[in-house]
Amino acid sequence: MLDNINTWLEPVRPFLVPVLIGAAIVFVLDLIGNLISFSNRILNALATAIVFAVVFGGLLYTGVLKLDVTTETTTTSAPAAAPAATTP
Repeated sequence: MLDNINTWLEPVRPFLVPVLIGAAIVFVLDLIGNLISFSNRILNALATAIVFAVVFGGLLYTGVLKLDVTTETTTTSAPAAAPAATTP
């Protein structure tokens, strides 16, 4: 049975592991934000956002976390527009 699960998970493993790690980090940061805000919903959202921004920014600044964002552009040749007809 585990062989079937490993076979199914192999193509999605590169995407699944970072998502699970990110979910765990956000859970811990949300727990910290909830403890700081004393269970007030608005303050909880604000505290969680601030804690996340500080931790995420710190990880990016120190180089522990690197974002590799690439943009691929494709060129397509559009058909040439027909010249406008002129009336004399």
